[in-house]
Amino acid sequence: MTAFETDADGHWMRPSPGRGGMRADGLLALAIALGAIFAIVLYASAGFFDEPPEPWHAALMVLGVSGPLVWRRTHPITVTVVISVVYFFGITNEVPEVLFSNIALFSAMYSIGAWSRSRRAARISRIIIVAAMFGWLFWSATQAAFDTSLVADDVEIGFIAPGVAFGLITLITNVLYFAGAWAFGDRAWLAARERATLEARTDELARERERTAAQAVALDRVRIARELHDVVAHHVSVMGIQAGAARRALAGGDDGGRAAASTALEAIEQSARDAVDELHRLVSTLRGADTAPGDPGDGPSTRGVAQLGALVDDVELAGRRARLQVVGDPVPLSPVIDTTLYRIAQEAVTNSLKHAGASASIDVRLRFAADAVELEVADTGLGERRASTASTPGSGLGQLGMRERLAAIGGTLEAGSRSRGGYLVRARVPLVVEERA
Repeated sequence: MTAFETDADGHWMRPSPGRGGMRADGLLALAIALGAIFAIVLYASAGFFDEPPEPWHAALMVLGVSGPLVWRRTHPITVTVVISVVYFFGITNEVPEVLFSNIALFSAMYSIGAWSRSRRAARISRIIIVAAMFGWLFWSATQAAFDTSLVADDVEIGFIAPGVAFGLITLITNVLYFAGAWAFGDRAWLAARERATLEARTDELARERERTAAQAVALDRVRIARELHDVVAHHVSVMGIQAGAARRALAGGDDGGRAAASTALEAIEQSARDAVDELHRLVSTLRGADTAPGDPGDGPSTRGVAQLGALVDDVELAGRRARLQVVGDPVPLSPVIDTTLYRIAQEAVTNSLKHAGASASIDVRLRFAADAVELEVADTGLGERRASTASTPGSGLGQLGMRERLAAIGGTLEAGSRSRGGYLVRARVPLVVEERA
């Protein structure tokens, strides 16, 4: 059963007490039974009643007020009715025990308010029981008020007749008795509901933390995969082109071919080192506290727009024509914008190397405006694969990754074929300039 099971009226239903609660109630019933037996012996020895009670009356009284307490939390209304009837039976049959039977009745009345799973049934049953008890009390007090045997012949009657005074004392005592059982029971039920609410909210927060942690892990995996894709795809593409140029140069067999092959192999070596360096930095961010302070690989990738020139140089070393142009006055960029723009350029250049063709040239343009920074990567070629997907820009995973990167920093991406031929990728990131007094 959940902590917030409700009845037909929408009221919270208190969960069952379980075995621990049943054991505690069994010990309470045993204590009430032993106490009632001892009290009967004391009352009989003190002459509380004119004649000693019948043994079976006393036995029924003891069992009737103590035994039902074992189920006072699971069936509080039934237990209270049974104990009330037994209590009435014991008093009318002059069983000399009123102490522990009153404790048992109080516990049962308290349990209706504290453990009844239906608040309507708890309210109605207590009203009926209290009305019946006070009806009996009123009838007994009326008889006592007109009973002259309570006063000795030589005793002078005071301001209030003895019978009336006895009735008032009994009335006040029972009002406090039943009101206390009613109020304490309701307060216990409210306290239990507050605890259940707190536990439910705590469980909900714990589940929310688990979901948040799982989402964070998933997002981190996506980020790592994107970084690996950008690093590996670019450098491997460049190395593949350079390796092809070296192979063609060596096939020529002359000194000029050997020199060109040597240059291409040096470029391959440098690209491999750059790839390893970036992978080392990326893995270092995953090690966290395991990375020693001052380690050159410590921290995220330091690639930014300042390395766009090196990116263009890599393309030229691969035997492709490339150019970098910076328009406007450069302004400092935040690390996340700086890295994002570099990764966008890297991905766009890699796609051009793959699909634009060997004769295509690549133009990288970085434009600084008053409220934004724009990055454009354009080429003059159109490969077969690009031709098949040009009508649906953004359908590849590379462009999806670029769009996600820019969306995370409030930027936008435009990608598609140019009317005069070639392909264009344009990224725009707004810049927030803080006004200072």
